[in-house]
Amino acid sequence: MNNGNKPPNNLLDIIIVGAGISGINAAYRIQTELPSATYSILEARGHIGGTWDLFRYPGFRSDSDLYTFGFAWRPWQGQQHIADGKSIQKYICESASLYGIDQQVQFYHRLISANWSSDQQAWTLTVDKGGEKVNLHARFVILGTGYYDYDEALSSAIPGIENFKGSTVHPQFWPEDLVYKNKRMIIIGSGSTAVTLLLSLAETASHVTMLQRSPSYILARPTVDPFAQWAQNLFPAWFVHRITRLKFLVLGFLFVKYCALFPLAARNAIKKATSKELPGNVPHDPHFEPRYNPWEQRLCLCPDGDFFKAVREGKASVVTDTITTVTETGIQLASGRHLDADVIVTATGLKMKIAGGARISVDGVRINFGDKFLWRNAMLQDVPNMATMIGYINASWTLGADATALLICRLLKSMADHQFTAAVPRVDEKMTMKSMPALNLTSTYVVRGIRDLPRTGDKAPWRPRSSYFFDLWDAKFGNLMHGLQFERVSI
Repeated sequence: MNNGNKPPNNLLDIIIVGAGISGINAAYRIQTELPSATYSILEARGHIGGTWDLFRYPGFRSDSDLYTFGFAWRPWQGQQHIADGKSIQKYICESASLYGIDQQVQFYHRLISANWSSDQQAWTLTVDKGGEKVNLHARFVILGTGYYDYDEALSSAIPGIENFKGSTVHPQFWPEDLVYKNKRMIIIGSGSTAVTLLLSLAETASHVTMLQRSPSYILARPTVDPFAQWAQNLFPAWFVHRITRLKFLVLGFLFVKYCALFPLAARNAIKKATSKELPGNVPHDPHFEPRYNPWEQRLCLCPDGDFFKAVREGKASVVTDTITTVTETGIQLASGRHLDADVIVTATGLKMKIAGGARISVDGVRINFGDKFLWRNAMLQDVPNMATMIGYINASWTLGADATALLICRLLKSMADHQFTAAVPRVDEKMTMKSMPALNLTSTYVVRGIRDLPRTGDKAPWRPRSSYFFDLWDAKFGNLMHGLQFERVSI
């Protein structure tokens, strides 16, 4: 234990927690923007990839295009812009290896707690290293841990689930030995996981039923982008990627704004597109008529319309109803109908968790994330020298994570130039500010976990994310002094 102002031994400039897509991206930005900085990445699991290494359920894939979800510094080279999880995990690993980032990863290092010492102007991180507790030290910490619990799924009260005599599985913990060929399957849920599972399971199962309490918006999109395919015959690869990425950025931004400004028109446009995909015996309402407006929850992408194809071919069906009870052989619905099943999949969402559940404290006082505002969607109020990666909910996650990484690198450069040892986000006590959720979605898993998430406000620099274009400009040119208190302590 170090006392007084003496700096701790083996002090690193930066520790990144998490070797998923956010952590690897942050490491690249540190290497290029701060080449003299020392850093390490702590990864609780044994592989690089985060989400893309964790989930193994059939058909797991991206729900964002890879032109914008991929790294800006290493373009996605695959033909498919909606790709499967294994391909994305491979892409992340190859990117890390190409730039030597993988050499900085310490596997099986799970963060238990992190405490900031104002005397030492440094973080002490207590880490579970394969069952042994060790302490690591850093001047700055970047949390690239995502927003959900890797070890526990969202609990859902499904009456009578214990009565079922068949197999019950959750997508987050899909058993590799599960046999579902020629089995009757029910997927409880209507989000992107349920949509993805349906079209994959329907290939070999006897029949797949997606049982939903309320529907989601489902959009059919081509797996291979026609524009990129056309452009490849005329222009070099680097130019094709750049112009295609810009296309997805601009059109995605415009679509989200259109949905926000003209929600009724957006609903009708999506309804028209969806109705074209449905067979005559499947009505749009109630199965594909959500109760909310587009982007109040995430939209589900359906590559090449395969979801609707499975429904048209009779391999899958959608039922909108509520569960009375689960029986030994299936599910009894409120309408009186009974759905027979051999396997029930509970695709009911993720459990929200920031920092992987680690205890974060400042001078021994625990920080409750739900009580704090986010400075520029990057740093927690009253917490020195710590950034958390929170991406977009209506665009590719990586875009927001990269804007944060660039902002933090610029901040660290400025701190070094001015010989500051700490930067602490502070809310002006005289400021009256409305509290808003950092993830502004009405999805069940977000609503249930909202108290554990940091907040945003209605005044700068505490506002929620608006668009990648603004956030990127702000990261590169915005006023770093606004909302930050800087410290210069000799150690």
